[in-house]
Amino acid sequence: MEGSEELESSLLTQPWASVCFGESAFLAKACFRDTGYILLISDLSGVWYESADAEAVGQRSKELNKRLTVHVSSFLHHLCKLMCPLLAGQPDATTSFSCHHTAGGLSLHVKSELSGLPFYWDFHCCPAPMEMVSCHLVRPLIRMSLALQYQVQELTSLLLQKDAEIEDYRESGAALSRDRLQTEPFQEKTFQQNFMAESLPEICGAGEGQAFASALRQLYAAVTQQEAKQARKRQHSEDSEGPAPAAETAGHPHPLPPSQEDETASSSEGTMPSSSPAQKPRLPAAKAKRKKVKGLFS
Repeated sequence: MEGSEELESSLLTQPWASVCFGESAFLAKACFRDTGYILLISDLSGVWYESADAEAVGQRSKELNKRLTVHVSSFLHHLCKLMCPLLAGQPDATTSFSCHHTAGGLSLHVKSELSGLPFYWDFHCCPAPMEMVSCHLVRPLIRMSLALQYQVQELTSLLLQKDAEIEDYRESGAALSRDRLQTEPFQEKTFQQNFMAESLPEICGAGEGQAFASALRQLYAAVTQQEAKQARKRQHSEDSEGPAPAAETAGHPHPLPPSQEDETASSSEGTMPSSSPAQKPRLPAAKAKRKKVKGLFS
């Protein structure tokens, strides 16, 4: 697997993290390897990214850090050490980050130290293509919503079973030793109404930077790992099917060239009605019809 493909595959399973640059809240994710890095950042109004290989990192490091003469892998390792605490919600106090919009992009400036000397780095991010936005945001969020909906249904069913169990105990003469533990039977409709009226406004007012807090990051990682697993299965299935073997055409040693076949089919469609099967031209008997590969969203 090429370096860029490995980076993109690893970035997919990295969860989004809430970060702040000044007073602005962002969501960000990044992946660093010896071959380069990919950074993806969003303010939920736009999504930007930068993908840089080792050669580009080496060239930029010479421009920004002329006094530092270290191997490119050392720069990449240091960038990873600077970014990982930020994405984990524990930024290093000795490292400063600043972000500002540029013409058609976003620039993230990093200032730190390396080997006792000042270290500077600029991430030059451009707008992310639609496929990348869909892959890292839209599709995972849809799957997360479905997973959470299924989880709510399971919990609702469990609550109703617990209520039935408690009622059975009560009818058998059991009583609570502490009145404060007594609860009302669960009413799903009432719960949904209260949630929409009370909890939802509070959630929506928490701020965009809290979109991937706590357990949602774990759910995102689990969902994207499943998606990557399914993609590998589809790729393996496509590779195993491969092109039609040559033996399938052995029954017709001299097939018509594609252009002649196309012309024959076109002329037959234009002069013969489709309801007359006896008048249809005879096609090569060994011409196998390939199976149409079904994708995840076909």
